[in-house]
Amino acid sequence: MTEFRLTQISDTHLSRSSKFADLTDNFHRVGEHIDATRPDLVVNTGDVAWDGPSNRADSEYAEELHAALPVECRYLPGNHDVGDNPTAVGAAPLHMANEKDCAVFAEIFGEDRWQFEAAGWCFIGLNSLIMNTGILNEIEQEEWLQSQLSGANGKPIALFLHKPLFLTTPEDPEEAGTAIRYVPQPVRSRLVEMLGAHDVRLVASGHVHQRRDFTYGHTRHIWAPSTGLIFPERIQPVIGVKEVGLMEYRFQPDSFEARHVRAAGQVEVGLDSIRR
Repeated sequence: MTEFRLTQISDTHLSRSSKFADLTDNFHRVGEHIDATRPDLVVNTGDVAWDGPSNRADSEYAEELHAALPVECRYLPGNHDVGDNPTAVGAAPLHMANEKDCAVFAEIFGEDRWQFEAAGWCFIGLNSLIMNTGILNEIEQEEWLQSQLSGANGKPIALFLHKPLFLTTPEDPEEAGTAIRYVPQPVRSRLVEMLGAHDVRLVASGHVHQRRDFTYGHTRHIWAPSTGLIFPERIQPVIGVKEVGLMEYRFQPDSFEARHVRAAGQVEVGLDSIRR
């Protein structure tokens, strides 16, 4: 295979409840775009469901919608799927990521981390929500990641996870109001050091509900937007581009291209309209 086309969607926040019908409509518009373009793979980088830990039916409904897409899908958990990370600053999450919820996610969606190779690239997907929890899953994943990086055998690596590694640099200070947006310290430092020893060309994430594309060192960091949900500025300042859409990638041996696409008919659903 000399070219591998991958579509990244993120923060779909799906639920069978009619309260979230606009988000389901946006997913259907994205599905129509995927049907028309037929990539080799779709990756959802998390917050697949609206509230997986409290309502398994949300996750099952999300899986049903993805299963109806005409191409293979892979998934990674978000905080709305398995719970959140503890951070060094700020309050503890209301629901911390744990082994039970990760097991449910894997039961419904197949796995919560993965690796495969295509078009001369090594693709790795991580569960970023267990980082900093200290649970067995985190320890196992870190050991697994090291083996996958070492096993890339010189291939360029594309890493996918829910939370961005950082805003500007790995040394960004953690603040109580922003720590939950990125992979928390101290695990971030270990992860960045581990990745820096290998040819990681792309880190693709979601979570922030803003589109952003920047390069740090020789690694391109791409934040996929939500497929449909925009946060008001009183909750989240503008640090990227607040718009809906998806990311399309074309990987070829030793290179890749990326572009943001807004599927026909997608609308920007505000958080306030859902809470009413």
